[in-house]
Amino acid sequence: MQKVLLVGAGKGGTVLLKMLIETKLMKVAAVADIDRKAPGIVYAREQGIPVNTNWKMLFTEDIDVVMEATGDPQIMEELLKARSSRTIVVPSTVALIIANLVRETEQLITRLKEQTGKYTTIFDSTNDGMIVIDANEDIILFNRVAENVTGHMRNQVLGKKIREVIPSTRLPEVLYSQESEYNQEQILDNGLKIITTRIPIMNEDGSLRGALSIFKDISDAVQLAEEITNLREIETMLTAIIQSSDEAISVVDEKGRGILVNPAYTRMTGLKEEDIIGLPATTDISEGESMHLRVLQTRRAVRGVRMKVGNSSKDVLVNVAPVIVDGKLKGSVGVIHDVSEIKKLTAELNRARQIIRTLEAKYTFLDIIGESEEMKLAIEQAKLGAKTPATVLLRGESGTGKELFAHAIHNESDRKYNKFIRVNCAAIAENLLESELFGYEEGAFSGAKRGGKTGFFEEANNGSIFLDEIGELSPQMQAKLLRVLQEKEIVRVGGTKPIPVNVRVIAATNIKIEKAMTEGAFREDLYYRLNRYPISIPPLRQRKGDIIPLCVHLIRKINQDYGKNIEEISSEAAQILHSHDWPGNVRELENILGRAMIFMLPSERCINAAHLPDFVSGKPAQSRAGIGLTQPEMTLSEAMERTEKDIIKATLQKFEYNRTRTAKSLGISLRSLYYKMEKYGIAKPGTQ
Repeated sequence: MQKVLLVGAGKGGTVLLKMLIETKLMKVAAVADIDRKAPGIVYAREQGIPVNTNWKMLFTEDIDVVMEATGDPQIMEELLKARSSRTIVVPSTVALIIANLVRETEQLITRLKEQTGKYTTIFDSTNDGMIVIDANEDIILFNRVAENVTGHMRNQVLGKKIREVIPSTRLPEVLYSQESEYNQEQILDNGLKIITTRIPIMNEDGSLRGALSIFKDISDAVQLAEEITNLREIETMLTAIIQSSDEAISVVDEKGRGILVNPAYTRMTGLKEEDIIGLPATTDISEGESMHLRVLQTRRAVRGVRMKVGNSSKDVLVNVAPVIVDGKLKGSVGVIHDVSEIKKLTAELNRARQIIRTLEAKYTFLDIIGESEEMKLAIEQAKLGAKTPATVLLRGESGTGKELFAHAIHNESDRKYNKFIRVNCAAIAENLLESELFGYEEGAFSGAKRGGKTGFFEEANNGSIFLDEIGELSPQMQAKLLRVLQEKEIVRVGGTKPIPVNVRVIAATNIKIEKAMTEGAFREDLYYRLNRYPISIPPLRQRKGDIIPLCVHLIRKINQDYGKNIEEISSEAAQILHSHDWPGNVRELENILGRAMIFMLPSERCINAAHLPDFVSGKPAQSRAGIGLTQPEMTLSEAMERTEKDIIKATLQKFEYNRTRTAKSLGISLRSLYYKMEKYGIAKPGTQ
């Protein structure tokens, strides 16, 4: 058994210690904590486990696993340095998850054994012999009556082929024909005559599961025939199984009147037996048609039908099948599944996926393409800034790769194992931004979720938060952000209690904040807080030597995205790209290459000048007055789109790519501006 050293014996460490002792997953060799009176230290002494205030005194060569439970990144780093090649260092959160999983597994195994024992008791208590084989003809069920009738012991036949035990059986034929046989006479090896019914066992999806044989000796043949031909007798025989099922089950007779519901059904619908038994099949339906009645009319099963049942209009899926005995319709049986829980789990899964996408920092400095001196300087500054806790302000035009730098800074810092939250300050409505950043308390406003909501700053605790387009914040939000930077605490909307946060802020802007300060649009004190470590990312027109390396990288990326196989770009096309001024920077370059590659023929492998748009290749553009005269092949719609694109680009340049001011000047919404920028390939929001 592996030996464990537990570092940290506070509340979390004590919980972890008790779990390790209870689950016996690993042996606790020693416990360390600087506090001699820590609860975990006291508990370890009671269990006879060595303790010390210095974990280094306990870190011996025979320690296999070290579990860190202090939550201190510095101790975690020291443990990682001190470990040997064979020693595993595990954060406490991971260890708690593992221990809980082991405990839950043991509990599940125990419950499974108990459930198996219950089913065995039920099968053994019946007066009928029961033998079940699987799809491979192996015996998987052999009850007590079967032992008495055949003379074979259960522990000797389980797992054997059925013909090795009972040569005269026809269960394999029923298995492969999938057709039931009722009240068939059979002579066993010991000369005993039995009356048997053989039934194939099918899964819900219609696939073959195995076959079942229910039999009695000849003296009970008459009684057995009566039971098989009588639906109510079958109900009596199967009631115990139906009542113990966790699936909600409803049974009606041939006239569509309720004759049986199990406890799971009453729990799901809120209806009692007296509300269903003897009443029409439509009684429990609050929305939708009765599948029982449809099955009784068509004699065909239905599966996966959505409806609502019960007083609370429970959303369910139903599977209903007819009950036919000797060719006569005796009723139908329905199995009801509660989909509200499935919907809840699906919503939780989607939320988890959304959180994962938000928290992950996907890029490193290796993903930043740049050979120019200007770009190398920016990368070196970012690497140095990543090692400090100072607030970083990324400055640069739209499309230069500010978010890419933010990802890389987080992944280079000592916070890389914690959360990375991305927030576009311009993309969130002003009335929602405060609650998204700082969260809110229950009842803070109409529509607030019960229990409140955690904001982005709390989510990013001990990690990093990237505030893109910080210059778009309103003066009110600037004041609240300044408090967070100064006090290192937030107050939820509707709350009064400050919540401490340890967050590294990485901000980005494409506007000249100094000019905004002089105009009164940006707080001076916030500027000095954000501008502790400014990094200027050069525009593409100032580092045109990076165009070819960027093309190589982007062509490889676009090949993967679009399923293309482009290999290179011609020297003529490269020269054209080099002469363009690139107002949209790297994002514009990616857009142009993507457009060129989409329309290339499958046989083409090289991007040449003919594949590039006219405005990049330098071909003369027609004047607005001459549209339709000099180039009659251009439609009115195309001419209007060209004009709209030019106006949007000119207005963006006028306001230095400030989207809010541009949208206001053009008289359109910010959402419409983003859509048109993406449509025309102008500074599409995103990373490099």
